[in-house]
Amino acid sequence: MTVLYIAGIAKLAAITGAEYILFPELGALSKDIFTRPQGKWAKAPVLLMLTPLLTAVGGVFIAQNMVYAPLSVLLCVATGIVVIAALRSPIAPAISAGLLPLTFDIHSWWYPLSITLGTAALAGITVIRNRYGHPSTQTVPTDVVDDALELAPSRYGWVPFFVACLAVDVWLGQLTGWRAVLVPPLVVMGFEMFAHSEICPWADRPIILPLVCSLTAAVGVLAAVWLGTGPLAAAAAVAGGIVIIKGFDVHVPPAIAISLLPLLIEHPTFRYPLAVGLGTIVLTGSFLLYRFVSKAVSYI
Repeated sequence: MTVLYIAGIAKLAAITGAEYILFPELGALSKDIFTRPQGKWAKAPVLLMLTPLLTAVGGVFIAQNMVYAPLSVLLCVATGIVVIAALRSPIAPAISAGLLPLTFDIHSWWYPLSITLGTAALAGITVIRNRYGHPSTQTVPTDVVDDALELAPSRYGWVPFFVACLAVDVWLGQLTGWRAVLVPPLVVMGFEMFAHSEICPWADRPIILPLVCSLTAAVGVLAAVWLGTGPLAAAAAVAGGIVIIKGFDVHVPPAIAISLLPLLIEHPTFRYPLAVGLGTIVLTGSFLLYRFVSKAVSYI
């Protein structure tokens, strides 16, 4: 269902010419919603549309008035977190919607409307499926973890480490000329990892993240180079991303969004997976440092 939905969204983007209807985080959102029809994302169709719309509006405004730099990136991320907190929304991938305009120099107000078309389609499918389908009412342990992961953080001692991680990645992006060092889905991945370090599935295996994210990025580049940017390429990118995270047995949905992003990049090359790998290494190192410091403080 995820692959078919993304292929349909890519077709809609091709027909309308509004490429950002194919908002990369739709890959992660659709996989979770189709897998867990009783999960928090699936039960919040209005927030599913509203949260990315508002963060996207903030992102376009910042992109129109500021250049890509650590301060503007942090402002985009902070705006996304404030929107999520104000709405009490579980839709953390909306942070990516707010950073994407700055990363890709998107200044058009059509961008928030475009991504809303994609999220509205997903929300509509969710409502119809939950109303007329027969979702399971049983709750398995992974559902409990995923639901907790989609709640607002209860502690904030991780914030300085997260901010430092973002700043280093932006600096490396400016140094190398690769803005994909801090690809927007990576920010979502880091936010969940730091904010819910006790339960986040990929926080237990941080060392493997650079490899997983680099491979999903490479799959996206191959799909874009060989198949273009249409429905077949989108389907292949999402399917490849899902196969990789399943193959490594690490539940990290933002990696699927990483595999979709090359379809929005003009002439993507293998610098993209290299940049993603570099950014993920910084994220992993920052998280390991945070976990070490947290444990050291708890022993004092």
